[in-house]
Amino acid sequence: MTGERMERRLAAVLAADVAGYSRLMGIDEEGTLAGLKTVRKVIVDPSIASHRGRIVKTTGDGMLVEFGSSVDAIRSAVEIQRSMAEHNPNGPQDRRIEFRIGIHVGDIIFDDNDIFGDGVNIAARLEGICDPGGICVSAVVYDQVDRKIDVSFASRGLQKLKNIERPVDIYFAVLNEAVDASRSVPSAQQVQYCRSIDGVRLAYSRVGTGPPLVKTANWLSHLELDWELPIYRHMLVELARRNTLVRYDARGSGLSDWDVSEMSLDAWVIDLKAVVDASGLERFPLFGYSQGCAVSVAFANRYPNRVSKLILYGGFATGRCKRPSVTEADLDRYNATRTLIRVGWNSDEPTFRQLLTSQLAPTATVEQAAAFNIMQRKSTSSENAVRYYETVSNFDITELLPEVSVPTLVLHAREEIMQPIEEGRRLAAAIPGSRFVSLPGKNHVLLENDPGMAQFLEEVRQFLEMG
Repeated sequence: MTGERMERRLAAVLAADVAGYSRLMGIDEEGTLAGLKTVRKVIVDPSIASHRGRIVKTTGDGMLVEFGSSVDAIRSAVEIQRSMAEHNPNGPQDRRIEFRIGIHVGDIIFDDNDIFGDGVNIAARLEGICDPGGICVSAVVYDQVDRKIDVSFASRGLQKLKNIERPVDIYFAVLNEAVDASRSVPSAQQVQYCRSIDGVRLAYSRVGTGPPLVKTANWLSHLELDWELPIYRHMLVELARRNTLVRYDARGSGLSDWDVSEMSLDAWVIDLKAVVDASGLERFPLFGYSQGCAVSVAFANRYPNRVSKLILYGGFATGRCKRPSVTEADLDRYNATRTLIRVGWNSDEPTFRQLLTSQLAPTATVEQAAAFNIMQRKSTSSENAVRYYETVSNFDITELLPEVSVPTLVLHAREEIMQPIEEGRRLAAAIPGSRFVSLPGKNHVLLENDPGMAQFLEEVRQFLEMG
């Protein structure tokens, strides 16, 4: 072969552009150009130079920068974004110059003082999906900088990027921790009572401020313990920071009546209606968790004008006894679990309840597992636990899924064993126009220390804020 050999080397590539640049130019062309020139001179270029970066090229509002290490690239990006947050005036949001930054480490080709290759392409695509004022990095960058710099990251999971063959594992820098920390924890919840159509007394609560978000009851709930113990508390507090969170205990559990004649999907749908009616809610987003997903779907189909959006986490369309793949061995395990619940639920020894805890949250800490065991015992009787288990195991809402007519977000942990991720994919595939997000982690019960918790909260926030 003939011809000059191309130079290759590993480098950290930073791609940046101005969010909404064309719109800014349409509003004030001269002012935008002058403003961009100023921030380049005062903030951007000095930061890149101080962290040993090299500006390869600029493209109007954008730039491509090479760094010798991921740490230098991230430090420069964080410095730029934080300085820009201080620099931007408190005037109209639509006049601010805000950068989007993407960073990736890869093998790149140098030719005529320019750089090419997948390392460059991925950085550019990461910048393209980044929020204004944010930093989006690939997993390889995250692995190299984790715990080496004063900034944390939230996982967004595997994402398919335009013109990139393989999905890329993505992380977003959390730059507003001080702002988030300053937001007060929602005040104590207000527990109230209402009655379902058959006279069953239901306990429900409201906490937080902002637009309503209704959470459907799931196995097994207790309004007070869920709010106090280190199991669901982190998720509930975070959801209540931006929303008025309405949730309730299902019939037969928690603070609701335990002595009930009927326990079924239809009864749980009727109970949900009683709660939202008592709360004075006409139209609201509905958050289904585990078997609460089936209740949410059934409610949305029965009362389509009441539900604005559906969020479904860890859900399934068919219970374990109704799935085509069920085997005799599966049914034997199911029957054994049902027997253990019946005979061991009320025991002071938590071994029997731990059986379920180990399936629902295999990576729980000792403290979290102990709290979950306590919560289960105090949430219901052994008889009701068995009835609940039997009812959920025989769900089948398959025929309802194609009839869902509201925007739907489906989320599921990738490695959980209680409800395999295939069940979540089946939900999403059958609901028209739904979006599916796989989360890192093994737990069916999403805990504060789960690797997918931050991504879950961010996905829910963005989905609720969408028009």
